[in-house]
Amino acid sequence: MNRVMIGMVAIVILLWISVDIGQGQQGATGQPGSVIPPSNPLQVALLKWYPANRVTTFKVGSIPEGLAFDGASMWVANAASSCLTKLRTSDGATLGTFNVPSGVSALAFDGANVWTASGGGVSKVRASDGTVLGTFTAGNNPIALAFDGADIWVANNGDRTVTKLRASDGKNLGTFTVGTSPNGVAFDGANIWVVNNASNNVTKLRASDGRTLGTFNVGNSPWKLAFDGANIWVTNIADNTVSKLRASDGATLGPFRVPASEPRSLAFDGANIWVANSISNTVSKL
Repeated sequence: MNRVMIGMVAIVILLWISVDIGQGQQGATGQPGSVIPPSNPLQVALLKWYPANRVTTFKVGSIPEGLAFDGASMWVANAASSCLTKLRTSDGATLGTFNVPSGVSALAFDGANVWTASGGGVSKVRASDGTVLGTFTAGNNPIALAFDGADIWVANNGDRTVTKLRASDGKNLGTFTVGTSPNGVAFDGANIWVVNNASNNVTKLRASDGRTLGTFNVGNSPWKLAFDGANIWVTNIADNTVSKLRASDGATLGPFRVPASEPRSLAFDGANIWVANSISNTVSKL
């Protein structure tokens, strides 16, 4: 009998002993003297995945495009259904479906409310119950959102601008010119970064007043961007690369090729950048 088999047998014997003790010993209150392990301790020695670890899918609306997490629930923007779905993250239960203007494609959470961007404008939805608290005018074709701790920034794809809305009441605090076809927006803790799809560059704006701090070239047809705590990462769908810019000064730290087609969205997990590749149906980890 090899060492692996001996170890597995020892585990099973110890589990049998603990079950016997847990069932035989009773405290003064009549409660068990130890925690009883699973009813079938032999499962511990089975070298296989259990069904509880399988990936689960939950039904939402038609053409889901945007996601936002509010600390307890996941919100889904259903572009073709003109509604939001609220899912409990612990088990995926649907907690509500809420109507919003048609074509909703982007979401952002401000700590209490979920903001939506669509052809009908920008809407503020109370996260606790889904009540629409207001719909506010931004620019032409608002397509992306970011929250800076006090205000909501809206990328207006149709008119080369971003709009700054005060989160408390939706008041328009200014509209600022960026590149052609702004398609994504991100906050780095002090500044707003906007990816300009048709200009092949990104614009850096000071969040306090919207002043342009720089425009930096990236790859062909940039799509979305993400902040990793020090750098801005940008997907370039036309050349299958991801650009990395130093957030402090916009210096190019390197384009990186992803082994897939049309990288679009991306996210930072605390250590790595994850990239969604739309044509190849894959994700890349950098």
